[in-house]
Amino acid sequence: MRVTIDAQLDYRFPRECDVLLALRARPGSDQYVAEERLSSTGQSRLLDVRYATQNDRRNWMVAEGEVSIRYTASVEVSRAPLALHGRSVPRRPRLPASVIGYLMPSHYSAGAALENFAWSQFGHLHGGDQVVAMIDWIRNAFTYAPGASNAKTTAADTFASRAGVCRDYSHVLISFCRAVGIPARMVSAYAPGLNPPDFHAVVDVWLDGDWHIVDPTGMAPPEKLVRIICGRDAADISFMTIFGEAELISQSVSARDEKAVEYAA
Repeated sequence: MRVTIDAQLDYRFPRECDVLLALRARPGSDQYVAEERLSSTGQSRLLDVRYATQNDRRNWMVAEGEVSIRYTASVEVSRAPLALHGRSVPRRPRLPASVIGYLMPSHYSAGAALENFAWSQFGHLHGGDQVVAMIDWIRNAFTYAPGASNAKTTAADTFASRAGVCRDYSHVLISFCRAVGIPARMVSAYAPGLNPPDFHAVVDVWLDGDWHIVDPTGMAPPEKLVRIICGRDAADISFMTIFGEAELISQSVSARDEKAVEYAA
């Protein structure tokens, strides 16, 4: 399946500042970046992140005044529809070093109440069956409500309020998974079919020796998602981190499944 991406970000920077961008699709075993272009206009300079690994595709930008940033890409996604039932997770001492960090509490994903609840509600299950039950519980218990949370809202806050948006649903799922010994990381993604179109926060869970992407909101098919960046929680995956002041002028994100577009035509 080919996904076509077009993201346009227009901002005003009152004075020169450094900006860390996470817009470029991440290559992996289940997605191949066939074409891409990242550009900026106005008083801006795009720079590579020094000593970045292959999977770290962030860029620095030095910007001042009115600046337009555009990212276009064509990404081949080869991911089967989600099937988590029966998948297993090894005991913690048998996990690879690269995933151990995703067992640990982080700034937004922690809280004794969530850990205790996860064990009492899902402790009788294992691995993929636990994740499926967690997602079902979140979807049934929570209300998707833009404006119900803000940049400071933690998983514990969302668990108490039972309302939030994609980042909040993901923080709660990550907290549940880590509590029962399933490594989980947060993912920023382009999401064909998401309405309204925007950057989408979802979750990778470590089962059967690999990462599997899930959407706790149920708003986008996991087999169509395009990963951008992964991290411990929202602090690690922001599409734009501004070290200074900025004013949003306009922003648009488009991710289209070209096969679905052809069928519609």
